[in-house]
Amino acid sequence: MKILLLNEYFPPDTSATANMAAAVVDALAERHEVTVLCGRPSYDPSERHPFYLSRLERRGKIVVVRVGSTTFPRHRMLQRLLNYLSYALLAIPRALAIPTDVVLAMTDPPFEGIVGAFVAWLKQKRFVYNIRDLYPEMAVSCEIVRPGGWVRFWEKLHCWALARAARVIVLGEDTRERIAVKGINPGRVVVVRDGAQIPGTLAPRDHPVAREVRSGYSFVVLHAGNLGFYGAWETVVKAARMSNGDGVGFVFVGDGALRSEIEASANGCKAIRFLPFRPPDQVPYVLAAGDLHLVTIRRGLEGVVVPSKLYPILAAGRPVLALAPEDSDAARVIQRTGCGVVGNPDDPTSLVALVRELARDPERVAEMSHRAAAAALEFSREKELRRYVEVIEGL
Repeated sequence: MKILLLNEYFPPDTSATANMAAAVVDALAERHEVTVLCGRPSYDPSERHPFYLSRLERRGKIVVVRVGSTTFPRHRMLQRLLNYLSYALLAIPRALAIPTDVVLAMTDPPFEGIVGAFVAWLKQKRFVYNIRDLYPEMAVSCEIVRPGGWVRFWEKLHCWALARAARVIVLGEDTRERIAVKGINPGRVVVVRDGAQIPGTLAPRDHPVAREVRSGYSFVVLHAGNLGFYGAWETVVKAARMSNGDGVGFVFVGDGALRSEIEASANGCKAIRFLPFRPPDQVPYVLAAGDLHLVTIRRGLEGVVVPSKLYPILAAGRPVLALAPEDSDAARVIQRTGCGVVGNPDDPTSLVALVRELARDPERVAEMSHRAAAAALEFSREKELRRYVEVIEGL
């Protein structure tokens, strides 16, 4: 088949969606012709591109078509919106000229599913929608936009796109349930997780990077990744203040839209440390440093966002603390596999008690670590990508 993937971000962009898009097209390209239609790199890219209206690249058997979208810094919402709009306006006419059998859309920009459905409708081709985050719910719940008439119009268009899709690929069972509520046939909604990339050997915990992360703490609760709108950060900061001085440390490695706000709220708390992103070759040592890894979703966002960071944690053989509603997909996976614990995202007191309990029980932590490594094999990236390809080929 000829497959056209629509997503604004693609390497050298460094977003999770860009990296997953690259993994998906690599898997599809083993048996099919794949064209990626993306924008100029703008998401913390490893390289910048000068302006061009259109650019053609080849990555092995994959054709990458880039349109000349704007590349403003992503941390300002208005500038990010301009990146989104310039990409969509340039990508639609370009997509109409690319021969394809299947149009596959992800969720960058947040209305990309609507764009993909529109392109597929005009071309009279099959449409597959891969939902990474559920919009407009994500934007409204995180107070990025205010509810109003245009949001209702966005939702109406989004439901039209969902109804147009031959298959909807989601990251978790909770998202599948939310989409079913919209009246979409559950039989067309398939769960394909990002999966864990299984390392040959686990990284040592005595590496200098791991020691830097752990420095000063006897028990580390680690959050490595994006500090975005979806997390129960207020609960985490309050819990850190309550545990100040007992040897437990909450360490954040990374950046994100709310980092400065979280940092300000944690000012003066010795039980919290903020460190910058590490280059990819150091990430295994960062993951090895945590006694317990934090995955957090605010109440009300279950099914709206499904954190993909769960799977690198499992691959590192580390236990997980899901500070999330119990019916979220992350909590369900943890409860079923025994690879960690689930905490109330609204209760810092119970969070402190839970962390202290684990800090005093190294045997339980070790058992959860073994279960995490076993769960990683169940959700291996190879298996999930094979499932992804089967969904496309099933059309």
